[in-house]
Amino acid sequence: MDRNIIVTGGTGNLGRAVIAKFKREGYQVIAVVEPGTEEELDEADDVYQLDVTDEDAVAGFAREYQMQYGDLDCLALLVGGFAMGSLEETGLEDLNRMFRLNFFSAFTMVKSFLPAMKKANRGCFLFVGARPALEKEHGTGALAYALSKGMVIDLAEFTAKSTSDSHLRAHVFVPSIIDTPQNRESMPDADFTKWVSPAEIAEAMHYAANSEALRNMTFKLYGGV
Repeated sequence: MDRNIIVTGGTGNLGRAVIAKFKREGYQVIAVVEPGTEEELDEADDVYQLDVTDEDAVAGFAREYQMQYGDLDCLALLVGGFAMGSLEETGLEDLNRMFRLNFFSAFTMVKSFLPAMKKANRGCFLFVGARPALEKEHGTGALAYALSKGMVIDLAEFTAKSTSDSHLRAHVFVPSIIDTPQNRESMPDADFTKWVSPAEIAEAMHYAANSEALRNMTFKLYGGV
């Protein structure tokens, strides 16, 4: 029987690593990318262009998925974004942007897929938090980002609570600085060896997804930072 995973944010650095890892391990990978994306994702079995912040569009995708693929084993919620800004520098527009990218993108997917996953009584959710959301001293210079990621972590907990009488699981992965080309370019003097790689996060996600004894865990992936 096929094991199915949906990966949102499939063209991102983490998305590509997660797709590659789960594909190697025998999963059927359905990647979700931003509308208008022209980048290729050869390792994914299917690619859907979808605005994951559009509640109606996501609900339609969930219905289509269930007709085409059936049960869902894993939902990796990787869409996100980052922005600097202190409390004094942050406006409502900044908050709205971070909330849409980091929180709404996860909320709409969980809301739409949760009923079918509850019915099947199987599967796991993989959420991405952030260190500044857990350790506030790291978030003072990126307030909107930290707040939005805190909402993602809360969403994971609410998901776990609402499925506590089932076999569903909700895990959170909290990286510090991810070693990506973009981060290296923006912080050229940093010690990259202390950062966590997308491949390491993908390994942790696969381990959690396939270890049924682990329920609703938070994985702190801080590297050497």
